[in-house]
Amino acid sequence: MKPTLTYLLLLGLALISLNACVSTKKYNLALSETAVQDSLRQAREGDIAQLQGQIRQLEADTTALGASIREWKDRYASLMDSSLSRNELLSQELAAKNQEIRNKEAAMQAFALELEAREAKVRELNGIIQRKDSITQALLDKVKNALVNFGEDELSVRMQDGNVYVSLSDQLLFQSGSANVNQKGREALLKVADVLKKNPDIQVRIEGHTDNVPIQTSRFQDNWDLSVIRATSVVRILVWSGGVAPERLIPSGRSQYFPVADNGTKDGKAQNRRTEIILTPDLGELFELLNQN
Repeated sequence: MKPTLTYLLLLGLALISLNACVSTKKYNLALSETAVQDSLRQAREGDIAQLQGQIRQLEADTTALGASIREWKDRYASLMDSSLSRNELLSQELAAKNQEIRNKEAAMQAFALELEAREAKVRELNGIIQRKDSITQALLDKVKNALVNFGEDELSVRMQDGNVYVSLSDQLLFQSGSANVNQKGREALLKVADVLKKNPDIQVRIEGHTDNVPIQTSRFQDNWDLSVIRATSVVRILVWSGGVAPERLIPSGRSQYFPVADNGTKDGKAQNRRTEIILTPDLGELFELLNQN
């Protein structure tokens, strides 16, 4: 009975001891699991904190990047506006320059046309002048041929300023202090009248000239009077004896004030005592062209 009881007691103790060992292992295992879970939890929390920090950094970076993008967008828009404004300004300037060029081209074209018209007028004018010079030269030749029998000391024929001058000396036409034309002077005047009648478009002026010696006869008041009356005496012969139309003739007296030589010498005085018949070709065509211009 005792051994059995003892055995039972020992067995009970053994069972209790075994249970105690099993509980300790379970406890230790539970503690290990808790530590692992705590470590995992701490690791997760660290990871989460790190991720949250990264998220915050990313959010900050995103915000900064967005601000930068907006800034660049604003700059781009500003540059585009500025570029458009600049392009518009350049386009306006280019259009203005093109218009200015067109205006200048139009002005140059108008000037070229005007210049061409002026050159045509000049050519026409030169043609008229050449024809006039040809007519004057032909008239000069005709007068010279008509008066070929008279000496150089009696008369001279020259072309000056587009006119033909027939200068008749005092000794050919008049006696000293007289206004009556001599016979030989009359012959010369009739030769001139023949040329004038064949050239009806020629205008004629007759100018009387004297030297500077005052007239001493009672018939003439002074040299003005003498020069005018001598000119009218020539006109009367051209009209009455020569048959020249009187409306073509203009007599005048220049007295002593248009000398051709020095009145201080005898020869000079003789040259200044003269009557000039000035023949002018018809300039109507020339004057008409000048008036048109």
